[in-house]
Amino acid sequence: MSDFSTVPGGADGTAGGGTAAAARRTLAPTAAQTTAENPWPLRQLSVKVGEYIARMSPLWVEGEIVQLNRRPGSGMSFMTLRDIDVDMSFSVPIREQVLRTLPIEPVAGARVVVHAKPTFWTRRGSLQLEADGIRPVGLGELLARLEQLKRVLAAEGLFDASHKKALPFLPRTVGLICGRESAAERDVVVNARRRWPAVEFAVREVAVQGTKAVREVSAALRELDGLDEVDVIIISRGGGSLEDLLPFSDEQLVRLVAGARTPIVSAIGHEVDTPLIDLVADMRASTPTDAAKRVVPDIQAELDQLTMGRSRLRTAIRSRLEREQSTLDAIRSRPVLENPSTILAGRADEVRARISLARTLIGARLDRAADEIDHLGRQVQALSPLATLERGYAVVQDASGTVVRDPSQVEVDQALSVRVAAGRFGVRRTVEDPYQPPPQP
Repeated sequence: MSDFSTVPGGADGTAGGGTAAAARRTLAPTAAQTTAENPWPLRQLSVKVGEYIARMSPLWVEGEIVQLNRRPGSGMSFMTLRDIDVDMSFSVPIREQVLRTLPIEPVAGARVVVHAKPTFWTRRGSLQLEADGIRPVGLGELLARLEQLKRVLAAEGLFDASHKKALPFLPRTVGLICGRESAAERDVVVNARRRWPAVEFAVREVAVQGTKAVREVSAALRELDGLDEVDVIIISRGGGSLEDLLPFSDEQLVRLVAGARTPIVSAIGHEVDTPLIDLVADMRASTPTDAAKRVVPDIQAELDQLTMGRSRLRTAIRSRLEREQSTLDAIRSRPVLENPSTILAGRADEVRARISLARTLIGARLDRAADEIDHLGRQVQALSPLATLERGYAVVQDASGTVVRDPSQVEVDQALSVRVAAGRFGVRRTVEDPYQPPPQP
């Protein structure tokens, strides 16, 4: 609201109102210029608020009729119109003839659209809406709005399967949001404990229709989603009309469900009812009873499965043992296992035959080697210097052991050693070679 300019006069705008001191005092020209020493009288504020509200244009507003007081004799009726989602209301006077134009009788709880002009009563300091037109919000309009919101949420991907969280096989604690002392609560709790008696519940009873429903369901959901021991949350409500189920298509609540960290099961109404919360929840149950079946396993079914599994395991083990026993019996029936010495006897003959062959081969190899040694010995003997000596040759050596190859190496009367085939003896050179012919004259 902008600052108000000053006007003289009393609460109705005429001069002469207030005390003599207030009349003599010059009022602050704007609200921002008032002080503790120079305040506005309350009538001044009331008048300026009324003037500001009077400049507003008529408008269409939507709400729910919570109270209707009809006064046919006066030609006026008074109703209280409350916001659809929050606890906020306005008093709306309307002419009786306007109400008669409605195709249906207006009753408390009906949703309507009102054409009204905001007015401010300066004496009482109250704001109200003076209505000159009213229309009921029909089913077609509600469905059109829901369809538009559905398209917006779908475009954001809130309904995609990739956003769905898997439910735990056996939750520690199941959070349950339901109406107060409702049949839906009994259906969920009784059927869940019939299936799994040890299941624990954290129940939050809230309003599930009307203006408080969205606020209370949202608060309960935030509380349960913040508890670490709660592994899954069921939002449950029995059947009802489209208007009764509207809180569960509220955009604020739908987005809260989409952002929850705990898996959410929606069990709203019957199979044919599809509020938007069903599309964004991690799992949709057709009824509260169906929700109980989805969040906990059936203990009897699990015991039956366990019994069947044990039976199959026993059968499989028994078949395996029988198959292995048959294989073992077949192996034991072989001749080699009936008389183990048979294989040893066959191997003994083979060993003896190989030993005999080895001996024959070794003997032949040794004979060939002996012949080769004799042949080589004869060759060595033929090439030996002793063989040469045996043919009458001798080796003459001087005292130093040097072999004498030239007579000039030996002086007369020099001692020499002669080696012959049978041994060694000494000689001495006496004269020149007696066998050398004398020189010719």
